[in-house]
Amino acid sequence: MTCISMDVDLEGIIQCIKQGDENGVQIQLQEFNKEYAQCFFFDAEERDRRKQQKLDEFRKNKVRDYIDSDSDCDEDDQEDRGLILRQNLAMVLMRFIRTEVECHLLRVSLRTLRILSRDKKVLGPLVTDSALLTLAKLAGLSTTEASDAPSDPDSDFYDNIIASLAEAKVLHCRSDQDEGEANDQNKECSDEDAKSDISIANSGDLESISGCGSHRPSFNEMHSSGIHYKVLERGRKDRRESKMDGEEVQEGVLSGEEAQRKEAMKVLCNVVYNSTWAQERFSALRLMCGLTERLSSNVSGSAPSSVRFYELRLMFLITALRRELSTQLRQEGGVSIFTAALESCLEVEWKEQYECVLNPAAPPISLEASQCIIEILKILFNITYSTHRQEPSEDDAALYRHLVAILRLCLLKKCLLPDDTDELQGHTVNLLSALPLQCLDVLLVPPLQPNSDQCKEVNMDCVHALMLFMERRLEVGDKMKEKLTPVLNLLTESCRGHRETRHYIRKHILPPLRDASHKPEEGSTVKSRLIRLMTHMDTDLKHCAADLIFVLCKENVSRFIKYTGYGNAAGLLATRGLLGGQGSRIFTSDAQYSSDSDSDTEEYRQVRDRINPVTGRVEVEQPDPMEGMTEEEKEEEAKRLFMLFNKLSRENIIQPMGVDPEGRLVPMLDSLTEEGKSGLEDDGEAEEGEKN
Repeated sequence: MTCISMDVDLEGIIQCIKQGDENGVQIQLQEFNKEYAQCFFFDAEERDRRKQQKLDEFRKNKVRDYIDSDSDCDEDDQEDRGLILRQNLAMVLMRFIRTEVECHLLRVSLRTLRILSRDKKVLGPLVTDSALLTLAKLAGLSTTEASDAPSDPDSDFYDNIIASLAEAKVLHCRSDQDEGEANDQNKECSDEDAKSDISIANSGDLESISGCGSHRPSFNEMHSSGIHYKVLERGRKDRRESKMDGEEVQEGVLSGEEAQRKEAMKVLCNVVYNSTWAQERFSALRLMCGLTERLSSNVSGSAPSSVRFYELRLMFLITALRRELSTQLRQEGGVSIFTAALESCLEVEWKEQYECVLNPAAPPISLEASQCIIEILKILFNITYSTHRQEPSEDDAALYRHLVAILRLCLLKKCLLPDDTDELQGHTVNLLSALPLQCLDVLLVPPLQPNSDQCKEVNMDCVHALMLFMERRLEVGDKMKEKLTPVLNLLTESCRGHRETRHYIRKHILPPLRDASHKPEEGSTVKSRLIRLMTHMDTDLKHCAADLIFVLCKENVSRFIKYTGYGNAAGLLATRGLLGGQGSRIFTSDAQYSSDSDSDTEEYRQVRDRINPVTGRVEVEQPDPMEGMTEEEKEEEAKRLFMLFNKLSRENIIQPMGVDPEGRLVPMLDSLTEEGKSGLEDDGEAEEGEKN
């Protein structure tokens, strides 16, 4: 976070535009773009939060309230002035790019608009219908002319802006003069506050010490430098050493028209992301149709480019932010369009109907292609996420199987960078989990190769890749819910639907038990990591992990407890109504489980009788706590424990629970039969009659 002055010579830019000095306009805009290329400005919520945080901090340090008030006003004035400058600059540039502008100057202007479009409070001039149509035309999405596009520069328009800026400057100078007088009057008080700050800093509060000296700056010093902005974090694409990185290199690689389209696309992406109104108008102005046509026409074109990447990014934003547009795109053949685009980016060669050629000697996926593929996968997820539980028609099933065959390549092919490979596989897993389950059998269709993983003569290369992907996500341990639940759900559903898949995964995750000296959740194996997740604080994540283990145990309660321990298994058993310990209970009609039994190893049979079913391991024998006590002492201890539990129950600290006939946990009172309850009521009435 940094404080700088918003040094924009807007009046000079307008004068250059009016005089036709394109060179002067370009120089000033290039300076602005260079200064703010990696920055975005705070919105109102962030500013208010930051102001309140600083106000609380200075009140804690006993700074006078009137100094806080003056500084707040000063900060507001400066930020408001910077906001007015940015808003007017956006308005002027939108007017300017509608005129006949040279290509190189148009690119510079669009780059400035792209920086300004990061600020939600500056979007007013960019979200009008005419502005959206102008940007769409420059991006190649529309040929419609903006209704209010001027044929030549409007002098009155620019003169009005210059006049308003001059008036604002006069008011700002007056406020600066008043502030200077107030500072002179309060100089002594400020010096005393500075001394107090020195003592506080020297007391050990290192975070409050400025890098400029041994004491913290006063409140007015901290806010005298102007508008706040925040440096953008460089994304993965920006960190690559790619030929598409760097503005200078881009200018040499892309033609003038392509570079212009790319900048216009970036502006549209920012505007659509930051403005709900722009999202709504995007469809009404038929820009969605133009974008779809543009992407459809590029399916069989040249290699993926950075321009196509931003076209795909814009489509992803629209389908993610407007669910009705994603539904509309699916109904208009969006799955076919983007499946063809995915096929083109991967350069797929077909061997059979649902089998792609996988050449081990083929080069890895290029940087540009991997980025486009990832965007396509995200778009396909947006338009197919609701089809998982639906029964597809014959035509849709054929289309989804065709897509799954291509997704198999996404799982097995490598990218130039390992991070790209992991991201590609992650989005592939997300899409696979959204498609109808019956269409995923295509993953097992390819015949066995000499180096293929197999199970009962079925190709398990894809399943093996999914398991390795899951293991990597388990080891990383970052954002567990977002990164793990899709692959856990996909593996669970695949195990239910294909017995070969379940048998293969069970062999790797749940091998036969041999060592029962440790708790099931202890260790670094995949099984131990998954069992630890079964008691995770996140409900969705723990249920996903438990479901996978439960399905690998063929949804058999006793076998599930054997591998995980009753303590770890209790959560899923309570949810499923299996706490009563029923045997094998299958909840899914399409489950494909074999009839083979779970045979115990010789090592397990030797210690089976000594295993604690709650912890799932052989416990060290503990001495009897009541050893040496008489019967009367045992009875007294039992009464004492009963009274303690009764007290905790009456004070609602604990609640006694029981298991109902359905095998679910319920409060103990609810588990009583109606006859028992009525009997208690009768006893109460009888006691009342005796008292009367």
